[in-house]
Formats: sequence, C-alpha cells, structure tokens
Amino acid sequence: MNRKLLLMLVIAICLSSCGTRKYSKNNKQIEKAATKANPDYKSRTTLSYIEEFKAVAIQEMNTYGIPASITLAQGILESGSGNSSLARFANNHFGIKCTSDWKGKGYYKDDDQANDCFRVYKDAKESFKDHSEFLKRKRYSALFELDKNDYKNWAIGLKQAGYATNPKYPDLLINIIDKYQLFLYDQSESETEKLKREDRV
Repeated sequence: MNRKLLLMLVIAICLSSCGTRKYSKNNKQIEKAATKANPDYKSRTTLSYIEEFKAVAIQEMNTYGIPASITLAQGILESGSGNSSLARFANNHFGIKCTSDWKGKGYYKDDDQANDCFRVYKDAKESFKDHSEFLKRKRYSALFELDKNDYKNWAIGLKQAGYATNPKYPDLLINIIDKYQLFLYDQSESETEKLKREDRV
C-alpha cells in the first residue's frame, strides 16, 4: 500500500514538473518573438500610455459603448501602464485569461492558480478589441444600461459582475480616472444614441 502511494506521488510530481517545463518553454518562445518584434522596447509612463492608447479606447467606446475612461483605467491598472510581462510579451493589457472558446496562444503565469493561461494577442489594439468583446458577455449586460459617461457606476458594476476579485477595484479605477482626468475622453450621448448602442450590444 505504501509503495503504491509513493509511486503515485512520484508520478504526480513528474507530471507537474513536466507541465511547468512545458509552460516555461511556451513562454520563452512567446517572449523571444515579442522581443524580436520590438527590440527597442522602452517602458511607458502612465501619461505616455494614455497618449498612445486614448484613440483606441475612444474608438472602442464609439463601437461598443464602454467608457473610454474605464477602458484606459483598466489598461493602466491591469498592465502597469503597459509594462507588465503580460502586456510586453503577450500584448494582453487587461489580464484576460484563456477560456474554453479561446483559439489563440496562451501565456502562462501564476495568478489565482499556478500557471493560469492568459490570452496572447498579435498587438495591443487586438487586446483592446477583445476586452470590449469580453465585456459583451451576459454577466456584464447591466453595465450597458448605464450612460457611457457614468464611469463611477461602470467601475462599481465591473466589480459586482465579477471582473476582479480585489474589493477595492472600483476605487482603484475611479482614482486613476480622476487623477489623469480620463473622463474627458468620455462622450455624452442622446437617448436615441444610447438605445442604438444597447441594441448593438
């Protein structure tokens, strides 16, 4: 009996270490490709991040109705202003994990669990678009009943819908939006525009 238990333990350890090596090899390939594609990488400041991605956030707002301020604040918070390993190597600015329907590559790192799989994008713009698509899921549908310039309730609603586990998530987003005046990128809309947007989502 003890031999069987010992054998099972050894097999489990071997399988675990094989998986870890596999993930490590996968990540190294992704990191190498990202470094080759952008050999002159320089870290961003929050202000340079905003300048670089505000037009993308506004475009996503006009298409999907998600406040540009929310998109930018989430990008800043989730990616460390684009400097996290996920943003640098996987172009993942929102910490979106692989799901069963994800057909793309994965980048593995410890998060809620060891070696959680995160989505890899060809560029940051694709990450912003996928973030908008991700928020179209049913669990976030109540957010789209809010005005797209109501960033405070969007921040609260994201937490309530389960986007993040940190209880201070809404406050963190709101503080970023207020500090950098990201609300200036949000646009008010008429009731007709709001109804059209809700129909699209």
